[in-house]
Amino acid sequence: MADEFVFGWHAIEAVLKQEPGRLQQVWIQTGRQDRRVQEITEVLNELSVPWQIVHRRELDARVAGVHQGVVAQVSESREWDEADLLAALSSADKPPFLLVLDGVTDPHNLGACLRTADAVGVQAVVVPKDKSASLTPTARKVASGAAETVPLVRVTNLARFLRTLQDQGVWLIGTAGEAKTSLYQADFRGPVALVMGAEGKGMRRLTREHCDLLINIPMQGQVDSLNVSVATGVCLYEALRQRLA
Repeated sequence: MADEFVFGWHAIEAVLKQEPGRLQQVWIQTGRQDRRVQEITEVLNELSVPWQIVHRRELDARVAGVHQGVVAQVSESREWDEADLLAALSSADKPPFLLVLDGVTDPHNLGACLRTADAVGVQAVVVPKDKSASLTPTARKVASGAAETVPLVRVTNLARFLRTLQDQGVWLIGTAGEAKTSLYQADFRGPVALVMGAEGKGMRRLTREHCDLLINIPMQGQVDSLNVSVATGVCLYEALRQRLA
């Protein structure tokens, strides 16, 4: 398996907590001597993971993005497939609560959606194999650790997998600007998957046709749409509100 880079304190601490065996090496920017550095280097020493203090330019050369003074080389993580998710759902002790992203190609948006998914208790994020962002270092950094806690499931045929979820009793709720039903009229309390479309284009036709219900997010101002990660957050927190009630 290939190695990849993870950067940012939250992302690296999540790897340490969830999958410490993936850590290969860590580089920390010179000049940092705070408690966070002390704590993480103590754990790295216990795990016998090599680490170095290096100049910022070396970190800048390894990754593109705001690395916060820490970069780690890790072994490639294994993404879930359809069978993994179905097995997890069959053994879970609570109703399915899933997020489906149809064609979200911006790694920043993928990372932000993963972060919110973790916050509200989503069990997995489902994406198509083609025309979808992957877990790049940038996506992991934006996810702030959620990329290590929320499984990302890549499916070959999204429409077919949505039918499989429906056969499992999962209610598919998709978002569409022209929908007549408001987000606040939808019922998210049972087995449910929220389906979000791509930036700008929305859901593909087949994806839309497989949804059991289409909803809109009420808009009171002059703009006619929200960024997909913001819209996802709005919908997921309404779902959480209902599920907690």
